[in-house]
Amino acid sequence: MQVITLRSADDNADDYIHWAPNLSQAYIYPAVVRELKRNSSIHAVFEIGCGTGDVLQRLSVDGFKVYGIDPSLDGINQARTKYPMLPVEIASAYDRLVDKYGEWDAVLSLEVIEHLYRPRKFAKTAFDLLRPGGLFVLSTPFHGYWKNLALAVAGRMDEHFMPLRDHGHIKFWSEKTINTLLVDTGFHRIRIVRTGRIPTFAKSMVVFATRPHG
Repeated sequence: MQVITLRSADDNADDYIHWAPNLSQAYIYPAVVRELKRNSSIHAVFEIGCGTGDVLQRLSVDGFKVYGIDPSLDGINQARTKYPMLPVEIASAYDRLVDKYGEWDAVLSLEVIEHLYRPRKFAKTAFDLLRPGGLFVLSTPFHGYWKNLALAVAGRMDEHFMPLRDHGHIKFWSEKTINTLLVDTGFHRIRIVRTGRIPTFAKSMVVFATRPHG
C-alpha cells in the first residue's frame, strides 16, 4: 500500500497503514454498531482513518450519515473505487478537521491509535469534531497483564510486537493508559468493552467516551 506523508507541518510521521478487512472486524463492528444504535441521538458518524471504506460503508447501509478521512492515497482510491457514493477524503488525524467538517454526533476510529506518534493530538482532534454530548468510539489491540504473560510463556512476544515489520504498531495500549489519555483530553463517561472469544486474552478493546456538555 502506498502511504503519503501526513500533511501537518509539525509532524512527519508517514507510517499510517489502515487495516484491511479481516477477522478483527468480526469482533469489533458488532460492539460498535450496537452502541451507536442504542443512542437515539446519533445519526451522523465521522471516521478518522477510514482506510478502504469498508466500515464506513457498513455504517451507511445501517442507516447512518457518514464521512471518512484517511492520509493514505491508496486507501482512499480503493474506497472510491469500491464505494463510489461513499464520502471520503485524504486528510490527517493531526489536522484541525473541525474547521472543515464541523461537529458530529459520533467520531469513530478503529485500530488506528496504535499507529500514531502523537496520540494526544489525535484525541484532541476527535474531541473537537464532536458536538457537546457526542460519542467518541475507538478500538485498539488489548494489552493486559495476563495476556502479555501468556504471550511471553508461549514465546510469541516477538511475533506480537512486530519489531521487524515495516510500519505496524508503535504504541501498545492498556485500559489504564487509554483511559488516562481520554480523561486528560477532556472526555468523560469512559467505558471499555473487550472483544474476542476470551475477555482476559481479548483481541481488541472498544472504548466509548463522551464529550461533556458545556
